[in-house]
Amino acid sequence: MKQLDSEELMKRIHAYIEQLSYSREPKGLYDPIEYVLALGGKRLRPVLMLLAYNLYREDVESIFSQAAGIETYHNFTLLHDDLMDNADMRRGKPVVHKKWNENTAILSGDAMLILSYQFMMNQCPPEHVQEVMEIFGRTALEVCEGQQWDMEFESRNDVTVGEYIEMIRLKTSVLLAAALKIGAVLGGASSADAQKLYDFGIRMGLAFQLQDDYLDVYGNPAVFGKKIGGDILCNKKTYMLITALEQAKGENREELLRWLNAAEFVPEEKIAAVTAIYNKVGIAGYCDAQIEKYYQEGLQLLNEVDVDDARKENLRIFVHHLMERKL
Repeated sequence: MKQLDSEELMKRIHAYIEQLSYSREPKGLYDPIEYVLALGGKRLRPVLMLLAYNLYREDVESIFSQAAGIETYHNFTLLHDDLMDNADMRRGKPVVHKKWNENTAILSGDAMLILSYQFMMNQCPPEHVQEVMEIFGRTALEVCEGQQWDMEFESRNDVTVGEYIEMIRLKTSVLLAAALKIGAVLGGASSADAQKLYDFGIRMGLAFQLQDDYLDVYGNPAVFGKKIGGDILCNKKTYMLITALEQAKGENREELLRWLNAAEFVPEEKIAAVTAIYNKVGIAGYCDAQIEKYYQEGLQLLNEVDVDDARKENLRIFVHHLMERKL
């Protein structure tokens, strides 16, 4: 059976999304949607869906609409996240609420959500419609739950690691997992295989998000693609900060709390001081261990999927490349 690697799948789904046109009026609603989708990005979710489907079937183009649906949903969440965070830039370009206005961002985001459901339903085989839409609907709701937890954590200094892991499972992991499971279901996988691929996606999503937390402190900006220390400056409750608050004692804890409560500071000084505390407490080691744990658990689940091992290699290579960002 012909297998396509992630680069080829990314090229094909990117071309498919690029050629989508919204001929409906008014243009003021649809132009921001085309703008957001044209910004590109890693297309992780549609590629994962296609890789899972390709474990079982060759005709990947038959589920391009579903792959576009999950990417449209993901970009809808980014559009609204940017608005809630009052961000200025996304992928090096002005965000929708800056290029247009806040009301446009809300309404175009709402339209993207509806379009994502239309894409997901489009030419979905009748025997799979109910299961696919149940997975997608539950996942879409869980992502909202994760975002709400993330917002509530902003005003708390007592967030536990367990609470944080559950938040990133909902906000990040479930959409990666759903992409894999929907691809598997559409490919005709057994329910056991589909669930293992879902659980594999959950573990990889957790590892991926914890790696983001790590890279915000210790990453190379040229490789990571954004400035270092942003999470520290806004007191974002990441695995790094939560673990530091749990592990730091005495003067280290007092100094960390001082920086968290400081109303005015020089950004470079705060980043350097908090990073120094992380180094004293050994936060990098804690985070590395968690990343490796979730990554290995994910690989074990993929190993258990009842498909010839060689056919799983493209999926293994893809997730390995994702986890190479801090090497």
